[in-house]
Amino acid sequence: MAEGLRERKKRETRQRISDIATGLFLEHGFVTVTMVDVADAADVSVNTVYNYFPAKEDLFFDRSKGVIDRLSRWVRGRDPGESAAAAVLRELRGEVEAVSPRVGLMEGYDRFMRVIHDAPALRSRLWSLQQEVHDHLADTLRAETGAAPDDPMPGLMAGQIGWLHQTVMSTVGREMIAGRDPAEVSREVLTLLDGMEDLLSEKVLNYAVRAAQ
Repeated sequence: MAEGLRERKKRETRQRISDIATGLFLEHGFVTVTMVDVADAADVSVNTVYNYFPAKEDLFFDRSKGVIDRLSRWVRGRDPGESAAAAVLRELRGEVEAVSPRVGLMEGYDRFMRVIHDAPALRSRLWSLQQEVHDHLADTLRAETGAAPDDPMPGLMAGQIGWLHQTVMSTVGREMIAGRDPAEVSREVLTLLDGMEDLLSEKVLNYAVRAAQ
């Protein structure tokens, strides 16, 4: 369905507030900036900011829904004959090889990561998001394989597959903070992915293979 005028204006307002807040956080730090500061800079009321973002952490991680669903989306979109792990490895390699901002391979990502490192509340929220990624992926694997509710295998596999993504993201973040060139980091992470794939067991690599059509 086409987006209505009201919905479009709400989306644009939300994005504008988020963009302004991000700029303030990068310039002044997360702890220093208040919701009042964001409202003043965006020329809206404080209540308007809270209507869109119930907590200040929500302003910083405003695109978290896409991140939480990322691995599940890759798994659901796997090719016939492809396993869940193979699909995630393929997608990760594609993003890294493309030097994609979606995995942090971009100039300025170091500033984003430093804000997180300097704010305990953001580090806590990041840990929580990682748990949500795992739980979401486990639910997806359970649905894709038809596993019983008490079967621990989807959760165990989600941990193994999620390790690939989390390791790539943490490695990229660490190297970008160190001032590395994104293209150089890309090449190194591709090698790292090869090494991680070698560490996965055949059971993981052959889990949730999509039936050939």
